Amino acid sequence: MPKSKQEQARLLADDLRGALLRLFRQIKRESFEPEQGATTLQKLLLVSVHEQPGIGVGELAAREKLRGPTISGYVKQMEAAGLLRRTASDPQDRRRVGLYLTDLGEATLQAMRQRRLDWLARQLSAMTNEERAAIRNAIGPLGRIGNHDEQTQ
Repeated sequence: MPKSKQEQARLLADDLRGALLRLFRQIKRESFEPEQGATTLQKLLLVSVHEQPGIGVGELAAREKLRGPTISGYVKQMEAAGLLRRTASDPQDRRRVGLYLTDLGEATLQAMRQRRLDWLARQLSAMTNEERAAIRNAIGPLGRIGNHDEQTQ
């Protein structure tokens, strides 16, 4: 007996979720190598600061769902390593300090992204033309799923 459209969608969703989780894990493994000079959490913080330049330490802690003192320690380490800088982000309130990436922080982030892209390109190049076409055809529908919350707001 054929399954309902909803049951088929649930099965597909479960398969897709598993495949995406494995893919994301592998991409993270490829880009977060210790020899790159920053820890995994530091690299995640670099991404957050890049996405929201001038973010405060408290805001960063809330965004990453970590305690303020934990983030403060990492921010100090990252400043000392030359990855981040603190700058007064409000001329009216000099107590308000924002975080920004330094040139080294930007370079570290770019190297991480390049490493991910290179790994993924190698995996795709090892596939058949049909497999690559199937992935190319899935990009549009997956993009719509990924943008669903943005579209409904």
